[in-house]
Amino acid sequence: MTASKTIQVKLIKSGIGRIKKHKLCIQGLGFKKLNQVVTVEDTPSNRGMINKISDMVEVVG
Repeated sequence: MTASKTIQVKLIKSGIGRIKKHKLCIQGLGFKKLNQVVTVEDTPSNRGMINKISDMVEVVG
C-alpha cells in the first residue's frame, strides 16, 4: 500500500461574515474552531478548498 501525502492546515481567521462557499470550505476541511490545526490528504479537491480560503488559512507543514 502507498502512503497518502498529507497537509497540515491552520485556520487563522474567522468565517464570520464570509460568503457561504467559504464557510462550506472551512467545514469541508474539518475545522471546528479558530487556530485549530487539521491534517488533510493532499488531493486536488482539498487543494482547491485551501486555495479558495487562502487568506483565512496557513499551511503548517
